[in-house]
Amino acid sequence: MNIVFTFKNFEPSDHLRRYAERRFEKLGRFVNKAESVEMTVVLTVDKFRHKADVQLSGDGIAITAMEQSSDMYATVDMVLDKLEAQLKKYGERMKEKRRSGKIPVDAAPEGAPFATKDEDSPPVIIEEKVEPKPMFAEEAALQLMQRDETVLLFLNAQTERVNLIYRRKQGGFGLVDPGF
Repeated sequence: MNIVFTFKNFEPSDHLRRYAERRFEKLGRFVNKAESVEMTVVLTVDKFRHKADVQLSGDGIAITAMEQSSDMYATVDMVLDKLEAQLKKYGERMKEKRRSGKIPVDAAPEGAPFATKDEDSPPVIIEEKVEPKPMFAEEAALQLMQRDETVLLFLNAQTERVNLIYRRKQGGFGLVDPGF
């Protein structure tokens, strides 16, 4: 990441310059391709007001932040916190875009399992893969009581078959044993 500093209305000390460089270089960890991103930092002093205006651009990113206070070090820290929050939010949005790029069930190829073309039938969404743990039905009921979930898939230690236990609307639990 290329960082360009501009100081207006004051001559910065070496300590302030090194401090600002070290602090802003840490933002490089939030940017994937650090070479293609440029950050412009403008530090200004107007009487007793110390301003920091930062623009981050490149590789599809356009972020700006501005802060002011009575101390330049505090101003640098505040604008850095603001930029960090914006970059985290940007990163989360990019992750969400990549996740939502998955192929929907309706677009599955012909002959694929669960591919239905009927408008009447609801789409099947596979949310998680579960490795059923061996336990007795009573243990499964206790596990389900401790969780906020409504169903639990487990390997019945007695019958050595996969079973499903669920909470009933009337209270208590129901057990589904395929009985193959």
